[in-house]
Amino acid sequence: MATTTKPDLETPDTDSMVPALGPESAVIWPPRSRHQLANGLELVLVESHTIPKFTGSLYFRSGNAVTALQAPGLAEITAAVVRTGTARRTSRQIEEDLRRMGADLGTGAGADNSSISFSGLAEYASELLTLVAELAQQASFPVEEFERERRQMIEGLRIERTTPSFLASERMRRILFGAHPYATIAPREAQVEAYRHEQLAEFYRAQYRPGNALLVAVGDFSSPAMRGEIERIFGSWTPGETPEPPNPQLPTLRGRHVHLVHLPESVQTQVVLGNHSITRKHPDWLRLGLANSLYGGAFNSRLVMNIREAKGYTYSPRSSVHGLRLHGYFSVHAAVRNEVVAATLTEMFYEMDRMRALPVGAEELSDARNYLSGVFSLGLATQDGLAGQLSNVYLERLPENYLETYRDRIRAITAEEVLAAARAYFDSANAQIVIVGDRRQVADQAALFGDVTEYDAQGVQVQGAQ
Repeated sequence: MATTTKPDLETPDTDSMVPALGPESAVIWPPRSRHQLANGLELVLVESHTIPKFTGSLYFRSGNAVTALQAPGLAEITAAVVRTGTARRTSRQIEEDLRRMGADLGTGAGADNSSISFSGLAEYASELLTLVAELAQQASFPVEEFERERRQMIEGLRIERTTPSFLASERMRRILFGAHPYATIAPREAQVEAYRHEQLAEFYRAQYRPGNALLVAVGDFSSPAMRGEIERIFGSWTPGETPEPPNPQLPTLRGRHVHLVHLPESVQTQVVLGNHSITRKHPDWLRLGLANSLYGGAFNSRLVMNIREAKGYTYSPRSSVHGLRLHGYFSVHAAVRNEVVAATLTEMFYEMDRMRALPVGAEELSDARNYLSGVFSLGLATQDGLAGQLSNVYLERLPENYLETYRDRIRAITAEEVLAAARAYFDSANAQIVIVGDRRQVADQAALFGDVTEYDAQGVQVQGAQ
């Protein structure tokens, strides 16, 4: 009787089936030019002819930090109202013109910068720039738009006061920055109520100046021709001096301390660790970025594999390095079930101390380098992404070749340098701990990690709670 050979049903070696990474593709850098107009306006122009579009931003190196000690959030509401009218166009006319051009335009402000961002078809570039120039020089600040934006800001603040992630970020910034303007991430309702209409125009006249501005444009244009158009449109903009934001000394933080924000009936708890760190201009910035990616900055990081994948404490833990213009800070955050607050903190510190104690292995280091390099490359694939990367370089006054050399510098970082960065900037011994949750559920767990100071959701310290 004939026999048949059964096929091999053993599980295949899946590792051997995964193809090896190919060589990294070279980045083709489009032509880039940098100029400065006579009135001080800085220009960065990048030709990108892949699609007939035009993308850019007009930045002002002044944000909420400039007025944080007197009128917190003033730059933010100023930017919102700037968009709503000029000496030549009403809010409705602005919207109609944008629709006709097939363009988008937005305004905003953060701690260090205010911006007018725009994008549209290349054939309308001159018209779009003319509108941007009007907003930068001739904003009319309609009273009714000011009142509308103020109401919206107040309503947004009321919602944020019930949001654990906001309350945690607010408390951490106040701890780390004390009397510095960076301590404030949002105004109080009463402070917004106290805004005066004329304050917006005063901030605008003082800070929206060409010598304080950077225009980055990426698109389907000829740089010499675009420079001529920008000089024609923005050349008559009157220069003026802009004051620097205050920069008081930061508080000295020694030892771990727990800051508990009581949010009654909260079904989960927001946990945040933080410490002072460095800015983008520091020579250790990329080393710290790689260490952060390994610790908790990437989806396959140690922290994620530990408290998400292995233990199931949280859906998305993450660590970040925040590079503000004058100072930086490092933070770790996760939203967890009330009963695992202490266990989560234990693992956060365990992984932090492991990063500080032992060099990372060659394979893990290689994966992290590939991740950062890949994310960087993806960020250059669109006009918006390229414009954003360039904006960081010129707003922070980084070296001219910062982007071109980024991937090589990331690949040159050694395990010893990662270890040194972790030891220097993952300040486990002096990390500040913020816990936002229901006191009844988490107070005993919080006390395991240091002395506890308690606050309510309005940020007011609870008397007698230390």
